[in-house]
Amino acid sequence: MNPTKELVSICLPVRNGADRIEEVVWSVLAQDHERIELVISDNASTDGTEEVCRELARSDPRIVYHRHAVNVGLLNNFVGAMRLSKGTFFRWVGDDDWLAPDCVSRGLAAFAEDERRILVTTTVAYTGPDGITRTDDRYDGVRLASADPIVRFTEILRLLNESALLVDPLYGLVRRDPVAAIPRRNMLKEDEVFATKLALAGPWGHVPEVLAHRNTRTERMADIARRLGVPSWQSHLASTLQVREILRWLPHAGLTPDQLRQARTAVAKMYLRRQRRTYAHRSRKLARLAAGLVR
Repeated sequence: MNPTKELVSICLPVRNGADRIEEVVWSVLAQDHERIELVISDNASTDGTEEVCRELARSDPRIVYHRHAVNVGLLNNFVGAMRLSKGTFFRWVGDDDWLAPDCVSRGLAAFAEDERRILVTTTVAYTGPDGITRTDDRYDGVRLASADPIVRFTEILRLLNESALLVDPLYGLVRRDPVAAIPRRNMLKEDEVFATKLALAGPWGHVPEVLAHRNTRTERMADIARRLGVPSWQSHLASTLQVREILRWLPHAGLTPDQLRQARTAVAKMYLRRQRRTYAHRSRKLARLAAGLVR
């Protein structure tokens, strides 16, 4: 199979994005890879999203528009968009994102270099609520390209504990069949759990250039829980529940007994690092509060 000739599906989950969706749609349709389909999954929007999307679909036959009659939730809308797609490869894109014209073609070229790869990431530019755009180019992709699942697994755990700007597999180009087979659970930090499952599933590739742009926002964990539709108490135990979900998946990842032991040890070390960091943060907050009371 020559990946550069295959159909690629770009999956765009949206809810109430009428005022921003057109820019990302045009960036997808401007890809220099000819065989593109854009699957828009509208999660029961209550603004003008449906009208905008139907007009866009009428303007270009590469657009497939689907509307959910009721709100199915954030994760289900992502998964539903993927299930509607037909491409050998697919990529999720946010409703306020932007792709460079060669984003897809450069990703497919990286797949052509190694048929074992299930995912190709690129460097991404992120614009925060302050309006400043940032990138982090320290990620080289070497360890996640390894044939050893434990090397990949320990690397993604390391990256998840460093800068969020380093790598975002949720918005990489993926080989559809192996990734669609990975089960997902609606929960806080599910994107990080999914990243560990992807790391165990196969080698990754990486294009060290900015080929995509995303907008980010800062949210409290309780607000994220509300958007996901999960119980609010989970916001206090997000890291613990995340670790439990990763440990649940490890026996299903095709690891040898020795690899399974190594993976569990790596998860335990990650959890301890996070707990120490959380306690240190709380101690600093208490110290500042105490100092304020003394004054």
